[in-house]
Amino acid sequence: MSDCPAPQLPLTDASGVPFSALDPALLREQRRSIKWTRFPADVLPLFVAEMDFTVAPAIKRELIERIEHSDTGYLEGAGDLAVAFAEFARDRWGWEISTSHVRLATDVATGVVESLRVWLKAHGAAFGVDRAPRIALPVPVYPGFFEMLEEVPFEIVELPLTKATDADADAAAAAAAAGGSARLDFAAIEREFASERGIDAFLLCNPHNPHGLVHTREELAELARLAAKHEVFVVSDEIHAPLTHAGETFTPFAPLAATAGALAVTTTSASKGWNLAGTKCSVIVAADERANELLKLLPPETEVRASILGLHASIAAFRDARDWLDATVAQIESNIALFAELADEHLPGVTYTIPKSSYLVWLDFRDAGLGENPYARLLRDAKVALNDGVYFGAGGESHARINLACAPDTIREAVRRIAQVLPQADSTQPEAGE
Repeated sequence: MSDCPAPQLPLTDASGVPFSALDPALLREQRRSIKWTRFPADVLPLFVAEMDFTVAPAIKRELIERIEHSDTGYLEGAGDLAVAFAEFARDRWGWEISTSHVRLATDVATGVVESLRVWLKAHGAAFGVDRAPRIALPVPVYPGFFEMLEEVPFEIVELPLTKATDADADAAAAAAAAGGSARLDFAAIEREFASERGIDAFLLCNPHNPHGLVHTREELAELARLAAKHEVFVVSDEIHAPLTHAGETFTPFAPLAATAGALAVTTTSASKGWNLAGTKCSVIVAADERANELLKLLPPETEVRASILGLHASIAAFRDARDWLDATVAQIESNIALFAELADEHLPGVTYTIPKSSYLVWLDFRDAGLGENPYARLLRDAKVALNDGVYFGAGGESHARINLACAPDTIREAVRRIAQVLPQADSTQPEAGE
């Protein structure tokens, strides 16, 4: 059973919009993103990482003003966004960033791919038909990583997350306090780094998606040490960092990499924290001057293709919508507590990881009696669309990811639908307002 307290839920989102206005049937009529168009109208969409919550008023005002001024042209640099992000990183995480180390990109996927491309450009002479570069991924992990890496000629090495065992009580307690028993497997990481074929690059998800793991400073320092020792280039995707929950400490990787002498860049965006994915704007941040020299190899198109509206929205997010972010994170925490309470009561055999960042929850259906493909079963019979765990890499089989950035009644309805198809479930179903 979850030890999460019963939440006291507000009646509006952080923008003051009543949750009744976020009913999925209404949103399907108003919005045109894939969340609302991919599946038929009878399917409850809780898959892609978009919030149902409304855009922060400060961002909305900025976008309207930019449109009124017809400010819709091309970009050629991060400009004021570099300053706004550096201020946010300093204030929230104690990360001091030189604005000259901040580059613009369309989105985090572009930042990852283009960073790896320029690294290959600088190191291409070391590879040939007999030696492909190798990149390591801790798995299960955000499936977009696998799609991104189709664009660059890396051999992917999957490194499953490890679990602290009961025999190691101290490690298990520390892991639980940090957000769950699944952690980076440093024995496996060091073994691969030191192997005959070695590892050339490491794609870090910080915080880790789908588990919502907030890596500790000690863990990230150890990764930086190993990367420096074995000359491994680290790209750290930190898109979920602004959504770190209250009482948790997010640690940027870049300062630790710089201290250890590891070559590293960070890719991040306001898109997840403020629900701005479609505005297409992100930043790539060099950990130090050596990494900055590498990013100078980026083609001009990397920055030109970013959206000017996304840039203005991101500036408004980092500078003017911090209170909105905090209120949204508080709502997310309440939603997760609500889901845990309902799942414990109505979803026998389903286990979950309570995240310490973001609004995504990793579900384990192995003991739920839904067969080999619970995602397909739930989509077909419960009319609930989750993310299929099989696409998250090794360890994702019979798992799924659910998006809880929605109205509380949407969560109740999702649990009600899922409970109806579980063979072990009792006849008691959660109702709206329960």
